[in-house]
Amino acid sequence: MDPARDASDAPTPAGPRDLFDASTDAAAIVSAGGVVVGWTRGAEALVGRPASEVVGRSLAELVAMDRDPVRVAGIAERCRAGMGWSGLIAVRHRDGHSVDVALRVSASFRIGDDECFLLSAREQSRQWTVGQSVLDGFLTRSPVGMAVMDLELRYVWLNDTLERFGGVPREQRLGHRLSDLLPGLQAVPLEKLMGKVLETGIPVTDYEYLGWSWADPHRRHAYSTSFFPRLGDDGSVTGVCYMVQDVTERWDARRLLSLVNEAGTRVGTTLDVMRTAQELADFAVPRFADFVIVDLLEPVLSTEGHGARLTGAGPAPVRPVMRRAGMASVREGCPEAVARVGDRVDFLPPPHDANLLIAGEPILIPVLDPSDDLWITEQPERAQSIRAFGLHSLISVPMRARNTALGLATFVRSLNPVPFRSDDVLPARELVARAALCVDNARRYTREHTAAVTLQRSLLPHALAGGTALEVASSYLPADATDGVGGDWFDVIPLSGARVGLVVGEVVGHGIAAAATMGRLRTAVQTLADMEMPPDELLAHLDDLVLRLSAERTDGTTAQQSATAFLGATCLYAVYDPVTRRCTMARAGHPPPVVVAPDGRVSFPEPPAIPPLGLGGMAFESTEIELAENSLIGLYTDGLVETGDRDIEQGMALLGEALARSDADLSALCASAVRQLVPVPQPDDIALLLARTHALGADRVVSWEVPVDPAAVADVRARATRQVEAWGLGELVMTSELIVSELVTNAVRYAAPPIRLRLLLDVRLTCEVSDASSTAPRLRRARITDEGGRGLFLVAQLGHRWGVRYTADGKIIWAEQELP
Repeated sequence: MDPARDASDAPTPAGPRDLFDASTDAAAIVSAGGVVVGWTRGAEALVGRPASEVVGRSLAELVAMDRDPVRVAGIAERCRAGMGWSGLIAVRHRDGHSVDVALRVSASFRIGDDECFLLSAREQSRQWTVGQSVLDGFLTRSPVGMAVMDLELRYVWLNDTLERFGGVPREQRLGHRLSDLLPGLQAVPLEKLMGKVLETGIPVTDYEYLGWSWADPHRRHAYSTSFFPRLGDDGSVTGVCYMVQDVTERWDARRLLSLVNEAGTRVGTTLDVMRTAQELADFAVPRFADFVIVDLLEPVLSTEGHGARLTGAGPAPVRPVMRRAGMASVREGCPEAVARVGDRVDFLPPPHDANLLIAGEPILIPVLDPSDDLWITEQPERAQSIRAFGLHSLISVPMRARNTALGLATFVRSLNPVPFRSDDVLPARELVARAALCVDNARRYTREHTAAVTLQRSLLPHALAGGTALEVASSYLPADATDGVGGDWFDVIPLSGARVGLVVGEVVGHGIAAAATMGRLRTAVQTLADMEMPPDELLAHLDDLVLRLSAERTDGTTAQQSATAFLGATCLYAVYDPVTRRCTMARAGHPPPVVVAPDGRVSFPEPPAIPPLGLGGMAFESTEIELAENSLIGLYTDGLVETGDRDIEQGMALLGEALARSDADLSALCASAVRQLVPVPQPDDIALLLARTHALGADRVVSWEVPVDPAAVADVRARATRQVEAWGLGELVMTSELIVSELVTNAVRYAAPPIRLRLLLDVRLTCEVSDASSTAPRLRRARITDEGGRGLFLVAQLGHRWGVRYTADGKIIWAEQELP
């Protein structure tokens, strides 16, 4: 077997390759006598000699070094001990040149009876050495400024970049300190840092600062500097080296980001247009400018909250109608301004017109010239202000958001001597863009809030009439503006028989949707009450309506949306009868009413508690109480008694105390109770409806039993006629006689006994005929040939209104007449 082949074909150990991996390095097997017995192709490539020229010859012939037998013997003993050896040697190539190799000798092993060693070698790669010319070119032309200072912090060397940064020639720098040459570059703090490096030997990296230089004296630059000690051959500190880089762009970007982020916390803290405009002006002074004005288009400040659309608009006027919405100055009182906050203004930098607001870009005027003919002609007052206060630089940025023009923000410098540059337009644009979005949000909120308030107030009753049965007063307090209007409502509904319906309710939620829903429910309650429905039945129908409204809102929505689209409402409905002095009431999810007796005792009669409207499947129940004359009954929404710092029971107790004191003026009592319970704005609407009860005296109510006999109609008619005359209503005698005759005749003919006639004198004269039948009468048009069928038609024509209400014993047909 060829020893060279055995060595080259020997398997390599598993694992990562290292620097002496025999599979890639030159390898040879050498006997203990120094004779080569194996030679690989890698070894042939390293020294240029094939195995035929090397095998069998002494390895010493290949070594290009002086022989050292002692060292060789020591290496052999080390390898026999199983430790191996590695080091650097020089070998002779076939062409005569010397090759430096990293040699590794393995532990000894035997081939037959001979002791052998495995040698592996790899050529030592040469490290590239930097020439002085290359090093000088790198240091001189580097984009980073570099300098070397001695122990006295005097310049001993600097490159071209640093010379360009400072604007001071190299000849004037060498041998001088930084504080002698560039006092505007914070020389004292920089020299303190260099002194600290000299003292401690610890480098200082990435020290950033702002300053001016002679190379660009009108603009402040940002620099990042690193200092490190310069060491001598003995390791002692012999000076300081420093590197400096201009990072103005990075500094400006970071400043812009910080400015915009801070503006996000300072501008737009409220949903108020004027407040937002003032916050922009306050924030920019003195951070960005010395004088700032914010002018908004008049429609933006109106209650409608509209701006100028940027698309589809006609030609813009030469001078837009704006109002001063905010301004701030480094001078107290803003003496530079020619208009105050709230004044009408038409300021646009000449020669621009309203198209600047609609489609224009920011205007930069680095140098304001008050002697310019355009300023003197178009803005004479402002030209005078520019001259008087030294206003020298200006940026005007149109305020636009969501494709809507809102106004113009103008930034001016006077005390700050640095004029605005093109780099300042971007931060101005970003500040105005953020403020414009806040103004637009406030504008939209104002528009929606105003519409909701207008809608809600238009749906609430403008006048309450309780007749002679009730003296009524109400107080309504809108929600805090931050939460918008709600859906609270109340009403007083005149009913037949001198009765009066009292209702108070609340729709869940806020805004236009809640106000619109409130209007629909209020209309429904009025309609149902006019149909003479008792309280429990009225709430049942109202519950069905809320279910339908909820279904309308959930149609076409996703399952996730429909889960939050439930429309709920609460309601309390009560009917007071001044003849019986009884009050029937029912509620759905609403607090109970408060009753204050004439002697001051407070109670909260509780009709059966039913969940809010809109759940469906509920059986509504009513309860009836008797009220002494001059009792006080109050209906309210939960916002009055339930706040963040008290529960509803505590609020009800406070309400009872507030209403228990005697006060002849019901309106004053109502207002004082609301002020006492709600001294500060609350995030919910508040409604309170108070009613003081009165009884209809016995002298104003008469009734007669009517026999089931057509002959009895004449007698009953005569009695009714005499009573009307006794009340002093002679003008109504004839019509009353006809109405009584028709109603009683119909009852005798078609209804079931007992039949009863009752006359009531209240704000109107009412005629009621009751019977035990539940058959509803029907108004129909009789033909010419018909002998009857005109009774209810005559009643409808002669009376103010008529109707039917059902009772537990049957029904009552009634007709009212206006008093002369």
